[in-house]
Amino acid sequence: MGEKQSIRRYPATSNNPPGTMLQCTYKAIQQASHTYAVLLSQIDWMWGAEMGANQCGVVIGNEAIWTHEPIQSEKEPALLGMDLVRLGLERGDTAEKAMTVITKLLEEHGQGGACTEDDPSFTYHNSFLIADSTEAWVLETADRHWAAEQIVTGSRNISNNLTIREKIDKCSSNLKEHAKQQGYWDGKSAFDFADCYSDDGSLTDGRQVCGEKLLRTHENKSSLDHKAMIDILRDHKSSICMHGAFETTASMVSELPRGNQEFARHWLTGKPYPCKSEFLLQVDPWYGEK
Repeated sequence: MGEKQSIRRYPATSNNPPGTMLQCTYKAIQQASHTYAVLLSQIDWMWGAEMGANQCGVVIGNEAIWTHEPIQSEKEPALLGMDLVRLGLERGDTAEKAMTVITKLLEEHGQGGACTEDDPSFTYHNSFLIADSTEAWVLETADRHWAAEQIVTGSRNISNNLTIREKIDKCSSNLKEHAKQQGYWDGKSAFDFADCYSDDGSLTDGRQVCGEKLLRTHENKSSLDHKAMIDILRDHKSSICMHGAFETTASMVSELPRGNQEFARHWLTGKPYPCKSEFLLQVDPWYGEK
């Protein structure tokens, strides 16, 4: 189910007049007064992107997940998770602010719509990995409900399952009450987001577990750099690099500025199969956007 992706840059905008509308993939929303320049790995037919970075050093990627909550009807145009990736990058100058952009738009407009060009039945909810040079957030959603976990040390990965358990640093206002009303939670035991909202009760995803082990192996050796990340993305045993009916459509690795490093560096394939695709370094993609 691979779809072509391209590496694309979009410039910053400013002084957008009040009332300006922005057409996303399926739905038009109010445009922000200004936006940041973005670098995207963008599926060719949609407005949004599966992953990208902005001029402020924020990076975001998303994954498909399935939950107890129904997918929003096609009769009600909504935002794709990929639209939310791009909107977070265009409007957030820190990881936390980008996450706030995404959650507010999610609550206002909902998420839904066909996620492939040729199969309108393929729809899903979304999880996001959002980071800047000082912190990261894992944001996981179930329709308009959401939970977020802040990451300040170590490593963290996401895949096609809910991973946030009892450590919830931010969430939608009625997350627990809704779970109680729907019978997902008894209201007495510790609230476990993944356990309550996962649609099949499965909390284990082979790629997520294997990815976590690979990250920890490099972390323990202090060898987790962009080359190690590329090796992880090329791993077949874990199915992180997938071939077949479902394939890894494109890949991206980012090194965010720390210490004396002035710019973030980003390596993107823009092609499927990271095992045999070149990771292209994007050198100072924000030239002229200072």
